[in-house]
Amino acid sequence: MEIVRREKASELTDFRARQLRARDMLRGDLEGDDLDKHVEESVMTTTLEKAANWARGNAFMPATFGLACCAIEMMAMVAARVDIARFGFEAFRASPRQADLLIVSGRLSIKMAPVIRRIYDQMLEPKWAIAMGACASSQGVFNNYAIVAVDKVLPVDLHIPGCPPRPEALAYGILKLRNQVLSQPDEGWRTRYGGSGTEEVVESAAIAAGGETAINVSGGQGDASA
Repeated sequence: MEIVRREKASELTDFRARQLRARDMLRGDLEGDDLDKHVEESVMTTTLEKAANWARGNAFMPATFGLACCAIEMMAMVAARVDIARFGFEAFRASPRQADLLIVSGRLSIKMAPVIRRIYDQMLEPKWAIAMGACASSQGVFNNYAIVAVDKVLPVDLHIPGCPPRPEALAYGILKLRNQVLSQPDEGWRTRYGGSGTEEVVESAAIAAGGETAINVSGGQGDASA
């Protein structure tokens, strides 16, 4: 048995064939089925909105902003272990006017709330916000008058649970946010696991709301507007 080394001519041949078809198309010599095949293989059509969302969803620029211990996990997300640069999200911007993603990493006090709101208002549209950790999402263990949840101050697009969340959790959350920006949000758990029909309906709340059905409402009539 004799082994003969040969060059991979197939790839070069295919590339050369595509070059020749492109040349013939520019000259106007490509017609009929050959032209249709070349267009199907080489041309991609989309809308301007989808192209813009694709660019936004694959090039987040988070603001260089941290509040507490969750900020250490946010810094670790850029390091070699998680390497968020694989997805194009590593360019943290020092100016809110150059950032489009605000990661609220840590507990938010009442005194700090106006500051973070000013930073959010200085960011250009479109912009998104992530509440990272239990403290930012629901005050966490600091259930007192001095700490406030982030969604009471600014609109939050995504909540990441944990105390603190691992860098992998933050990267996973950013990828979920990217799916929302690309208009491809992930299915809810009811759709994934076939949980339709398990909604909790409170009759008293429905009557208080004027006949409309209240879903996932706990309590009596005082909670109907929640």
